[in-house]
Amino acid sequence: MRDIIIKDTHRGLYYEDGVLVDVLGAGRYELPDEKPGLFDFLRRRPKAEIVLVDMRNRDLTIKGQEILTSDKVAIRVSILVQYAVVDAKAAVHAVASYEDRLYSDVQLAARRSLAAMTLEDIMTNRHRLSEEILRDVKEAAASYGVAIARADVKDLVFPGNLQEIMNKVLAAERLSQAQMVEARTKAEVQRVEAHARAEAQRVQAQAQAEAVRLQAESDAAATKLAVHAHVQALEERNKVAALYRDHPALLRLEELAALRDLARNANARLYLDLNGNGAADKRKED
Repeated sequence: MRDIIIKDTHRGLYYEDGVLVDVLGAGRYELPDEKPGLFDFLRRRPKAEIVLVDMRNRDLTIKGQEILTSDKVAIRVSILVQYAVVDAKAAVHAVASYEDRLYSDVQLAARRSLAAMTLEDIMTNRHRLSEEILRDVKEAAASYGVAIARADVKDLVFPGNLQEIMNKVLAAERLSQAQMVEARTKAEVQRVEAHARAEAQRVQAQAQAEAVRLQAESDAAATKLAVHAHVQALEERNKVAALYRDHPALLRLEELAALRDLARNANARLYLDLNGNGAADKRKED
């Protein structure tokens, strides 16, 4: 007997006399010796065989496929495919080599997708190309036990003169975009500055209007106080005049007080109008 160990990363197809009997998972298995023993000729033993199939994720690169686009531009494309065997029996029995078949399927899918796209479509939307290749080949690969995780365009190579033209176009586009961004930025700065100036003028006008209003209120209040004080003064004078009219003695006392004050001043002079009607004109000279 001989031992066969199958790792967890593989599956084993167990054959007896060339007939598939079972798909073995990870573990240790015993197979009869390939060399017959002394008495093996008396009984017939089936010939046992285990074919290992790798189930891990793997990469497949389809390099340098030259393909014509729909607008007749020849480009070379490289595609990276990530795949894994999910059905060991189908991968071995459905096709002679699932790796070669997967290579051919992806190659043909890329040709079909690129032939339906223009150069501009390919340049601006690589994701679409990758998605179309994946969608085209995924179902076919499943028929021989392979699952495709992704099929991405790895490289695109253009003819030399076309590459130079495209570089110039891209440089012109970048320059145009930069100029557009600069113009937009300048316009935005001007707009912000104009808005700031208008806001400052509005605030200044409001402040001036408020100052004028406050000054007008202050002037009105001051005028009101002055008028009120003047009215009170007139009322007081009117009251005093009424007292003097009703009480002439008070007026006489005021006159005597004025004469007393004049007497204290050595420079004061008193003039009497003797030719008049008896009224006295008193004048003070300093």
